[in-house]
Amino acid sequence: MSFIQFCKSALFGLLIEAFCYSAYAAPASPMYRPAPALTGHDLAVIVNDADPLSVQIADYYQQQRRIPAEQMIHVRFAPNQAVLSKQQFEQVKQEVDQKTPEHVQAFALTWLQPFRVECMSITTAFAAGFSESFCAKGCVQTHNSPYFASETDKPFQTHGWRPTMAVAGKTFADAKKLIDTGMAADYSQPQGSAYLLKTSDKARSSRAALFPQVAESLKNFWPVVYLEQDYIAGRPDVMFYFTGLIKVPHLAENRYLPGAVADHLTSAGGVMSGSDQMNIMEWLQAGATGSYGAVVEPCNFPAKFPNPGVLMYFYLRGSSLIEAYWKSVAQPGQGIFVGEPLAKPFAYRPRASATD
Repeated sequence: MSFIQFCKSALFGLLIEAFCYSAYAAPASPMYRPAPALTGHDLAVIVNDADPLSVQIADYYQQQRRIPAEQMIHVRFAPNQAVLSKQQFEQVKQEVDQKTPEHVQAFALTWLQPFRVECMSITTAFAAGFSESFCAKGCVQTHNSPYFASETDKPFQTHGWRPTMAVAGKTFADAKKLIDTGMAADYSQPQGSAYLLKTSDKARSSRAALFPQVAESLKNFWPVVYLEQDYIAGRPDVMFYFTGLIKVPHLAENRYLPGAVADHLTSAGGVMSGSDQMNIMEWLQAGATGSYGAVVEPCNFPAKFPNPGVLMYFYLRGSSLIEAYWKSVAQPGQGIFVGEPLAKPFAYRPRASATD
């Protein structure tokens, strides 16, 4: 089977096929050109004025990313609660929508709690509005994202969704480290590797069926290492790390490059109020710049977790972290995105830019 034929497999569909064809396309081909990335001009920051840490993080992020003052959206609700009710959320969301300039394409939240709105994640609730179609009673599929694998660089303009990510930490020092790492990633063109692990946990390795083909399809463009083992350690070049375990050992023994993305498929990785499963914040504390985890039991549907092939396709072309991550999840209703939204390690620096 030729490389092009391999890329045309049903598993990856037209998106990865297009990426593969771009390797053979002339430089003038639109698919060959770098993708644009969202900047501070496109992002609104939502800050809870009743939460001093949220305010402190928002102020620092605004300074670092040069977010215009009119895109700092101030709301007020009781902090440090794990779950917002539908009624509470809709009051806040109505206020946010009224204050958000029309040109804004994405949101950043500056808190870790609340992380849910009843049965769905808070990042998807802000992105698309609350709907029980994003929730599940038992092991069933949920609402599909129109932004999944989309080529648009204007998600709100195109799909009516504003992808949302929490740029936050348990302490201000944690959040500052995350923001600084995201800033350091910009335009850095890092030379690293992707690690895709099929672990001994069969239930949490459901998306690992994709991994061999991802590795094969992208091998001419980026080093992708497919391994059948429970962890990696001592790796100096981690740019992508995708696995499936309740707890991933030896995280801190690897070096994560600025802009690195890492997550583990498990049922409660995004539960910020305490769980017996590893929390995705451990990835960020180890040095990753973005992660994703479930806030309620999603079952192990691959569509409810990031697709590494799709994520790398957009990230390596130059998209920002929030764009690439959101485009990689087909059913994001039960998962939270946490990281530095505007990190763009593979983007090319614009000749003149008022806001980055």
